[in-house]
Amino acid sequence: MFGKRLIVGVIVMGIAVPLSLCFLLGLQTPAQFFTIAACTFAAWGVADLLSTILERPRLRDRTPTGAIREDWERRTED
Repeated sequence: MFGKRLIVGVIVMGIAVPLSLCFLLGLQTPAQFFTIAACTFAAWGVADLLSTILERPRLRDRTPTGAIREDWERRTED
């Protein structure tokens, strides 16, 4: 699963979206393209990381705030 998501992420967020933005904004230098590509790929990577963290079983059916609160209470009781 990880390999497919990475390949799709590289193609879409590292190539397709930056090319579209460069074309629509009229940007012309390679540095501008690579800057947009790095930013969109990094944003996708962070969002993907956070989504995999929230898929963990201990967070399932709980809000992130509720999970943090419960973990904090559990640690203070010990």
